[in-house]
Amino acid sequence: MDKSAKVFLQACRGEATSHTPIWLNRQAGRYMPEYHQVKGNLPSLDFFKNPEKAAQATLDAQRILGVDAAIMFADLLPILEPMGMELNYVPGEGPVFSNPIRSVKDIAALRNGPAIEQTPYIADTVKFINADLPKDIALIGFAGAPFTLASYAIEGKGSRNYVHVKKMMHEAPELWHQLITKLVDQLASYLLLQISAGVEAVQLFDTWVGNLSIQDYRVFVEPYLKSLLEKIGKEVPVIYFGTGNYHLLPAVAELDIDVLAFDWRTPLVPTWDQLGCTAVQGNLDPIVLCADQAAVAQQTQWLLDQVAGRPGHIFNLGHGIIPETPVDNVKFLVDMVHEKTSV
Repeated sequence: MDKSAKVFLQACRGEATSHTPIWLNRQAGRYMPEYHQVKGNLPSLDFFKNPEKAAQATLDAQRILGVDAAIMFADLLPILEPMGMELNYVPGEGPVFSNPIRSVKDIAALRNGPAIEQTPYIADTVKFINADLPKDIALIGFAGAPFTLASYAIEGKGSRNYVHVKKMMHEAPELWHQLITKLVDQLASYLLLQISAGVEAVQLFDTWVGNLSIQDYRVFVEPYLKSLLEKIGKEVPVIYFGTGNYHLLPAVAELDIDVLAFDWRTPLVPTWDQLGCTAVQGNLDPIVLCADQAAVAQQTQWLLDQVAGRPGHIFNLGHGIIPETPVDNVKFLVDMVHEKTSV
């Protein structure tokens, strides 16, 4: 099949499609028994770095759900490990860096290198996925956006107030510049490796950016996001996904991004109209999938009615699937979107 005919890629370009394409953030994850079978007792970091198992987790999710795109199974943070950061996934706490970035010395110690040398398993994962992915299904690669990666590196773990991040931005902006410039260079190499290996779109996850004011976004994020987009070029569509960032979207829309993905708090169609985007992605509240199927159907139908078949809509959640989600509800959602939008 000509890859340009894949419905997901058509929607990325704003073209009319035979049905609304759907894929889901965190569609391969802990809610799915097959995921646990593949992972076994492997530590999380070893799982992410195992191309055969990562490819299997990716392929299982696409096959079980019947979604129109697979997303490479990986995590945002292992890119930082070969740069010199000590990463561990702590049960009950999540990812933790034991050596967070706080000083000139810390930043100087970060090592940049070609992604094929720093994260070679990523190229193998993409190749293994493409070997068995159905020909009509697109493969999405991804990375953390520069701000979110920098925030993890500075805070050392999840944060509510981002005290260390904002202190660095405002007290030592030159340090912020040095750090995020190194991250942009590594991210560009990482994403270009995915593209050369065979992904057909990439998504940038900026899950922490909504914590910023528009002024801070303009000064401390926008120039570096723009630089990354320029470095990776236009070979494949780029999707940008932030959470809690409704107030930032008019500024984000000024950048050369193909698809804007909205979180569940963003009114999809009014924002689409306001920004004039070619394509948007979203944005069912993922927690709705924990309710009964009548509720899933009601909320899904409401969103589809708002969009009214408009070209350029990729159905997704406004964040990732949580572990408590019933698999049957996720399958129900995918089937419903296909059924209700097929022409």
